Order: sequence, then C-alpha cells, then structure tokens
Amino acid sequence: MPTSSTKYHHPYFTPAEVEHLSEKQRGKLSKTQEDKVRQNACGFLEALGARIGFPRRTTATAQNLYHRFHLFFPRKDFNYFDVALASLYVSTKMHDTLKKPRELLSVSYAIRFPDLAAKSKHPGGEVDLDNMDQQVVEHDRQRLLAVERLILETICFNFTSRMPFPYVIKVGRALGATKKLTKLGWRLAIDCYRTLLPIQYPPHTIALGGIYVAALLTSFEQPPQAAEPGCRTSQDIADSLSDHGVWEDQFHVVVQDLEDIAHTLLDLMIQGMQNSSANTSPSTPSSPHPHSSSRNIHAHAAQLPPAPYNADQLIRLKIAMREHEHTPRVRQPLGNADPTAVYAGEDSSTFGRNEGTVRFLFAPQGVVEQGLVGD
Repeated sequence: MPTSSTKYHHPYFTPAEVEHLSEKQRGKLSKTQEDKVRQNACGFLEALGARIGFPRRTTATAQNLYHRFHLFFPRKDFNYFDVALASLYVSTKMHDTLKKPRELLSVSYAIRFPDLAAKSKHPGGEVDLDNMDQQVVEHDRQRLLAVERLILETICFNFTSRMPFPYVIKVGRALGATKKLTKLGWRLAIDCYRTLLPIQYPPHTIALGGIYVAALLTSFEQPPQAAEPGCRTSQDIADSLSDHGVWEDQFHVVVQDLEDIAHTLLDLMIQGMQNSSANTSPSTPSSPHPHSSSRNIHAHAAQLPPAPYNADQLIRLKIAMREHEHTPRVRQPLGNADPTAVYAGEDSSTFGRNEGTVRFLFAPQGVVEQGLVGD
C-alpha cells in the first residue's frame, strides 16, 4: 500500500466510461435488474424528498450522487436504502438544506415500513425513533455515516453542484418556446436524474435536451399547431434541433448529444408507462410545499391531466428518430485522463481506508496538470 496517493474529481464521464464502470460494479445482475434497482432508489429518494419538503435541487443531486457511487462500488455490497439515504444526507449539506441523520431515518422508516407509520401519532407521518429498538436505529445511523464518507471520496470532497433547471427557462426563452413547452422541458430535466445522463452531460446540455424532447412529444403525430404571438411552434423547434445549425454554437451543444438524451428519456418513459409503479416527474412536476402531507401530494398528482402520448407512440417516435439520426460523436475523457484507469485495480481499494495520505483534487488529471485549477 503506497504511503500517499492522489485522486482526481471527474465531473462528467463519457458513455463508454459509464458502461465500463457500471458493468464492473453490476456483478451478476443483468442490465434490467440493475435498472430496476436504480429506479427503486430514485423513487425512494423522490418519496423521501417530497415527504420532508426538500427543494428539487436537493433531491436531484442526491439521485446524481447515488448514480456516481455505484460507478465505483459493487451493488451487491450495499443496500440501496443505505446508499440513497447517505446520498441525500450529503446533498443536504451541498445545498444548505441540512437534516440530521436521525431525522432522515425517521422519515425513511415511515416510507419503508408503513405499518410503523400507521402506529405513529406524528402529524407528518414520521416514525417515533424513541419507540424503536435503539440498537437498530444506531446501527442504521452508523451505516449512513459510513456510506457518506465513501460518497465524499467519490466526489473528492467537491461540493460544487450545478443544476439544469435555471437553464431550461433561459433556453426556452432563447428558442421562443411557449410556457407550456418550457414547463414540460423542466419536468423532463427532472426525469433525467433518474438516469445516468447528469454524470455524462453538463446542465446546459440536459436543459436543452429537455426542451428538445418536450418539442418532440408535443409535435409527433399531433395536428398542426398555430404559433402563439412571439413564440415558435413545437414542430418548428423540434425540426430546428434535429439537425446541425447555428444553435449548436449558440448553446455549445451538438445534435448527437440531444439525440442520446432523447432516446434515454424515451426509454425511461416507455418503461414507466409499462410499469405503473414507476412514478416519473411528468406526473409530479413541481417540488412540494414543505408543509404538504403525502396525502396532499398524491391527491395533487391524481388531479393532473394524463400524458398526451402512450408507449406505442413513444416507440414509433424512437423508430422515426433512428431513421434520421446522426453518427454518434466520439467523446474523449475530460482532461485527457481516463477514470476507468484512474479508479482501476488497487487504486479503487483505497476508498474508505485510512492507510497512507490521499490528496483529493477538484478536477480531472489532465486539467490539473495544465495548471488550470488546483486542489
């Protein structure tokens, strides 16, 4: 074991890197099983964030931290409840919405064990920890803190977190999108955090991808629309973003990335429609009020109009996109340093270990070596 080592923070990974790292940590699980666990964890974080009243940025960052964690740690070694709770705990620190571990555990027990919540007299439906086995509570708290340390190491203690949601509004205005289209783009940007997209693309790309998919959904196999004053139609925006143009320089995004985001989101939505238990954000678009009860949240979701598309239509949209899509671009690792090599072999075994001194840097190796940033 070396006496000292250096770890570099990688804000984004190429799709090839994500596939390589995910396959390594997947173990004996199939891709379908892995995705089911991922969606269960994201749904748990959605429910937990809604019950507590966290802003969207806290829940989304927690989902992103969960995805990143399992690029470097095997799924078989961790219960997704533990990783999700620790991810949310770190996210509350990053966004100054801090809750104590016992508070998170209390709400999480109410979600995981409805029978305990039914017996609780707490008005918010939380479980009274004083009435539980204190050894169990303390054991869960210690596990949360242990996983928190591992998560902090995977992000190299870099608490920077940029969200796509403000960009959605700016991009919508720049494209001349209607408020309705921009709102749907916002919801789809929320859905991106149920996937691995946020660890592959920066927030402005995610934002434009949300607007692009919203334009596709509201124009594909739909009757012609009349343009609102000062706005463009969904069909016009979809056609513009479906091919190369000046918008690529304007938004610093390429069409191939939008196509990748679109296919990933469409796959997620198809899966959600085929599995009614998968609750995606187009049904729950906004962050809940801090004092909203879970009953009010579900009642609000039930009042929302149904989506104007179905699974078969989404599949036809994917086929139509495949017929005209561009050749995928080759992406180089950020900073010319391959994280699959940086975190390979013995290096990954130093996570959570106290042997030797570890220097954490806030940028990829190539960027640091060029002297652009420091630690």
